[in-house]
Amino acid sequence: MDGEESGAPPRSATGLFQSLTRMIGTLVAMAQTRLELLTTELQEEVERAAELLLWSFVALLAAGAGIMFIGATVIIAFWDTHRVLAAILVTATFILLALISLAVVVAKFRSKPKMLAATRAELARDRAVLETRE
Repeated sequence: MDGEESGAPPRSATGLFQSLTRMIGTLVAMAQTRLELLTTELQEEVERAAELLLWSFVALLAAGAGIMFIGATVIIAFWDTHRVLAAILVTATFILLALISLAVVVAKFRSKPKMLAATRAELARDRAVLETRE
C-alpha cells in the first residue's frame, strides 16, 4: 500500500490547509490592528471636538460679557468724568478677547487632519502589499 490508499490526507492538502490557516490568522491580526487604530482615531476626534466646543464657549462668553459691559460701563463707570473713554476701553477689551477666542477656534478647525487618515493610509499600504503578492 502506498500513502494515498492508507486514508491519510495527501501531503499537499495538509500544506495547503496550513497555509490557509496562517493566511486567515494574518488577516484577522491585520483587521484587529486596523480596528484598534480606528478606535484611537475616533477617540482623538472626540477630544478635538470637545476642545473646539470649549473654545467656542469661551468666545461666546467673552462676546456676551462685552455686550453686557457696554451698558454697565456707560451707566456706572466714570459717569461724571471720562465716561466715554472708560466705556470704550472696557468694551474694546472684551471684544478683543472674543476675537482672540474666535481666532483660536478657526485655527484649530482649519488645522484638523482628515478624519481617519492614519487608518486609510494603513489600509492603502495593506492593499498595495496584497496586490504585489498576486
